[in-house]
Amino acid sequence: MVSDGTEDGVSSQSIKSRLEEGTQNTVFRDKSLLNPDRVIDEDRIVGRDQQLDDVINSLQPALRGSRPPNLLLYGPSGTGKSLIINAVCQQIEALAVNQGDRFGVIDINCQTISTHDRAVYRLVESAAESAGVEPEVPQTGVSTDHKLSRLYEILDEEFDSGIIILDEIDLLTGRTRDQRSEPGYSKLLYQLSRTAQVGEIDSRISVAALTNDPRFMEDLDGRAESSFNPEDVTFPDYDANELRSILTYRRDAYRDGVLGDDVVPLSAAHAAQDHGDARKAIDLFRKAGELADRHGDNTVLEDHVREAQEEAARDRTLTQMRGLSAQKKLALYSAAVVSVFDDQLDAVPNTLGYDVYQYLADLVDIDQKSRDTYLRYLSESETYNFVVSKTEGHGYGSGVHKEYSFVDDPKTVMETLEKGIRMDEITDNKELIESVVDAQVSEFLER
Repeated sequence: MVSDGTEDGVSSQSIKSRLEEGTQNTVFRDKSLLNPDRVIDEDRIVGRDQQLDDVINSLQPALRGSRPPNLLLYGPSGTGKSLIINAVCQQIEALAVNQGDRFGVIDINCQTISTHDRAVYRLVESAAESAGVEPEVPQTGVSTDHKLSRLYEILDEEFDSGIIILDEIDLLTGRTRDQRSEPGYSKLLYQLSRTAQVGEIDSRISVAALTNDPRFMEDLDGRAESSFNPEDVTFPDYDANELRSILTYRRDAYRDGVLGDDVVPLSAAHAAQDHGDARKAIDLFRKAGELADRHGDNTVLEDHVREAQEEAARDRTLTQMRGLSAQKKLALYSAAVVSVFDDQLDAVPNTLGYDVYQYLADLVDIDQKSRDTYLRYLSESETYNFVVSKTEGHGYGSGVHKEYSFVDDPKTVMETLEKGIRMDEITDNKELIESVVDAQVSEFLER
């Protein structure tokens, strides 16, 4: 039981009153507008006129009793692929109803689907939900062919036409150690695109594959490539002006008068620097408001955007680094502290990083690895896009060194790693570590 009185001089609110206060004192009017996956009104679609025209023209035959072509939508993450295809399909679905036609939208995201069999079952679930029927097949215990047969049965009996949307299709590789084996996405595309061609179903069903990989078609099996044979729609990065327009058209997610003048342009600018990703721009725009709510502020300001950007960078880095071993984290941390505490070098030479690594390994009582192993850890960090490297010479007698710079803010990396492994000895000795870095840098420059 939660008391409404006071205890030890501290006022205690009920759970109900605290929840009600949280819904009343907020800067948001309609927060759902800042969900990047929401299918928004067409007048909010910005910077994608050509792509919108291409998808409309490709899918329009569905309203004329013909089967639309298959589509391949490709471009970087957050460039509007899902937004455009879903917005157009939503309108086709509504127009088809007015014509007495049954148009089905069957869509799955392949990001979390590990096998071809599971992808087929997810398609059965999506088709059944769209049709308002039961899947009638279990997830396990029956063959993939049996699930495919049920999918075809639903498509044929419940829809006159439709589209199967396979988002992030390139991630459906399947579980196989044999690199010569056909990837799951190749097999699935062949089966789905071949179905209508060989007359297994009468419904006019086309397939739309969405991918970040512009070379996706090169990895398809020859049969799948020939059968799928899509029309391509390319989605480039958004620029800063387009991102600003996208956020401007979602300003009504907030209450009137709560947004500072710099919030939209600053959110757009940060996202433009991060490969023009509209999802990240919208997430940042929303997160700034959440931080204002959290701090009890009545307005959303530039400082909230900057804090949201720092949190996003920290969260992204933490997620990526979570799977590293303690040794790999310590190797990366040694480079990060040099980058943070040193103001004389533009990048971290590997020899200097290794010297600091040895000191830190003794400090936290972890076995020291060899220089070659340390360099291998940093090379792995480069493949994870934590760091980038270049080879530089430092004058006569100093030799040539590989130097590392951080993709994200090195201070964020340092703080993230401190939370990720047993770093009590490190966090308690920051000033000592900084002095060690200064000494090692000076010694390096004197070599």
